[in-house]
Amino acid sequence: VQLQASGGGLVQAGGSLRLACAASEGTLSSYRVGWFRQTPGKEREFVAAFSWRGEGTYYANSVKGRFTISRDNVKNTVYLQMNSLKPEDTAVYYCAARSTVNLGALGNAGEYPYWGQGTQVTVSS
Repeated sequence: VQLQASGGGLVQAGGSLRLACAASEGTLSSYRVGWFRQTPGKEREFVAAFSWRGEGTYYANSVKGRFTISRDNVKNTVYLQMNSLKPEDTAVYYCAARSTVNLGALGNAGEYPYWGQGTQVTVSS
């Protein structure tokens, strides 16, 4: 599956952005999809993912209550709605996909073989 992330940009603290992860050459509903982010000099950090149970979701503590992962199977797209953004949310955001039979840790970037190219999110104070 080929992934393409979009929707990043510059926003003031307290604002909102919605990221999109579109798939080509594959059907996203056949994969478990997650979002990660990375800042210079740091490892890629888990943000959100669909859990193993149907459409259940799983979030990093730092974004819980502010970010929401969702999907539109007709559009073959997964979204990350980000509200109440903070300067510390500034990062390059990546979407990633893995097989649904992979029961490795949802927050482990190494368990995701497919990655989009990343989209920059910058939150100003």
